[in-house]
Amino acid sequence: MARSLSLLERLGGKKEEKRPAPEPSRSSKPEVKQQLPQVQPDYTEKQIQQERDAPVEASAFAGRRALTAKNDVMQELKLAVHRRIVDEMTPEEQQILVRGEEAREQIKSIISVYSNREMAENAYPLSRGERLHLVDDISNELLGLGPLEPLLQNDTITEIMVNGPKQIFIEQKGKLKLTDVHFYDNAHLMNIIERILTPLGRRVDESSPLVDARLADGSRVNIIIPPLSLVGPTITIRKFSKKALSIQDLVNFGTLSEDMAVFLDACVRARLNILVSGGTGSGKTTTLNVLSSFIPATDRIVTIEDAAELRLQQTHVVTLESRPPNLEGNGAITIRDLVRNALRMRPDRIIVGEVRSGEALDMLQAMNTGHDGSLTTAHANTPRDVLSRLETMVLMAGMELPVRAVRTQVSSAIDLILQQSRIRDGTRKITYITEVQGMEGDTIVLQDLFRYVQERIDEKGKSVGHYESLGLMPSFMDKFQMNGVDLPKSFFTSGRKR
Repeated sequence: MARSLSLLERLGGKKEEKRPAPEPSRSSKPEVKQQLPQVQPDYTEKQIQQERDAPVEASAFAGRRALTAKNDVMQELKLAVHRRIVDEMTPEEQQILVRGEEAREQIKSIISVYSNREMAENAYPLSRGERLHLVDDISNELLGLGPLEPLLQNDTITEIMVNGPKQIFIEQKGKLKLTDVHFYDNAHLMNIIERILTPLGRRVDESSPLVDARLADGSRVNIIIPPLSLVGPTITIRKFSKKALSIQDLVNFGTLSEDMAVFLDACVRARLNILVSGGTGSGKTTTLNVLSSFIPATDRIVTIEDAAELRLQQTHVVTLESRPPNLEGNGAITIRDLVRNALRMRPDRIIVGEVRSGEALDMLQAMNTGHDGSLTTAHANTPRDVLSRLETMVLMAGMELPVRAVRTQVSSAIDLILQQSRIRDGTRKITYITEVQGMEGDTIVLQDLFRYVQERIDEKGKSVGHYESLGLMPSFMDKFQMNGVDLPKSFFTSGRKR
């Protein structure tokens, strides 16, 4: 019984000596408190004030109700059912529980039986719908990430932000919303955090209070706990679509125009080195994933990331992931270490999820030494800003290089910059496609090829604008010819709206 008990004990229940079932009583709430004094959650905090932004409607999140006193009763009932499962589960039922997600329906049937027993003995006044939600919630505690599970299953949600146990925000259609979902207390939230990190071999505690991780579906997770977080354990989950997005999806979303999509396809096949820049949440990783889909299946691709997020469709892909230091502070493997190692792996293409510091120097050297067609991302607000950031990151490598030498490296390595922005209405758009032409004196010369022109914000708060070509012929057209990529010169027409 040890294994199943360990699963259940993390939910707040502990194995105790069997005690006789209480006599049926109409006053159920006081009796539950007497049975479970050591696991009763502490609700000394006031619930989130109702005058804040209206929470997301319950129908969007598995029928959860607003934060009222009824939820306290439901939570007491959940804890009572947890205790009953721990105390009364048979060996046969334990074997079903050990099977986990593949036996979800059987586990829900078992939970339903124990829930009905508890409600029959203590006369909880729940409707049929509430009973179904109760079984779903307990199943999520056993098999998933508890209260977060309905949010993770909702495909319209792109980001989940847990600010302590009582406040959970989501990003939906580019807008932030406060939900009515919450955890019992800090201990309950920490249990879910441990469940995220344990399969990855990561840890978080007072000596190491922040960590980056990922979920099984590739979604990126950042966790930070006290004493660094003053609001309690904090989780930020950047969700990824279960279906890999295509370039046509981005066109349909309005992220870029069809002509821009055709041009980027040609650039990737012509083995141009492309840098995607933008702010946090602007969609850089999504765009990088779509660009990678243009790489021929015959190429050997090496991807390098802090937390593996890219999902390439090709067969010949080697995925590398950096490693944080261990408990003794040793054994860390950085992005820079992986970039240097990738050069010995005979790659046709190197894709670095994001350059943040000294690895920029190794990435630029790789692009300048026969690894054409490499892709990467960086944080910046404009194409000009990202070049300045690259200079700074190269200097972070600890090399005493003159600024002109650094700029020469950057200008010869990077062929194209894609600037991606999150517009005020929450949509993501590629606002510039800019060519890096080379050096003129001590300055890197840039030339915009495409851009997004915002005309106005309509009465619904939506951005109204258009994409246009500036009618300038890029200087790298010879690379198109060398790699057998056909893009007619008439493709570039000045001022043409796309």
